[in-house]
Amino acid sequence: MNVWKYGDDINTDMLFPGKYTYTCSTPQEIRPHLLEDLDPDFANNVKEGDIIFAGKNFGCGSSREQPVIGLKAVGIVAVVAESFARIFYRAAINQGLLLIECPEAVKEYEKGQEVQLNLGEGELVIGDRTYQFPPLPREIMAVRDAGGLLPYTRMKLKERKSEHGKEE
Repeated sequence: MNVWKYGDDINTDMLFPGKYTYTCSTPQEIRPHLLEDLDPDFANNVKEGDIIFAGKNFGCGSSREQPVIGLKAVGIVAVVAESFARIFYRAAINQGLLLIECPEAVKEYEKGQEVQLNLGEGELVIGDRTYQFPPLPREIMAVRDAGGLLPYTRMKLKERKSEHGKEE
């Protein structure tokens, strides 16, 4: 797993420039512009299973969903930050992108260290140190496992119809 590390106040325009808001909506259109002004190498080099570490207030700025859609589409397994902007946090849950607050791990991570994420135990292992974070609520994990809020809701509605003996 590769780690991409950034600082504080990484806003949604840094993640996905606002000038593309009305011209890019699909993951394929969003991908080439991810972090283009912050880290021009990101879009071409990010791989599925990579992780982002960041400082305070990650995802501040506007409420556009393209940054989250793009990060999820390129396979970012989680964003670990000191803190997140509330609206970005909610958008990430809706899309099934995991966000983990673990300030100590972010502060102590150094480039090149091996990172392992154990969601079930609420652990982040960096090198030979283990950092605890509160395990994510099972509802958030269920939304993530379903691929986002819309697929989760569709699944729940289908289950409910089945329970009441109704076919779709």
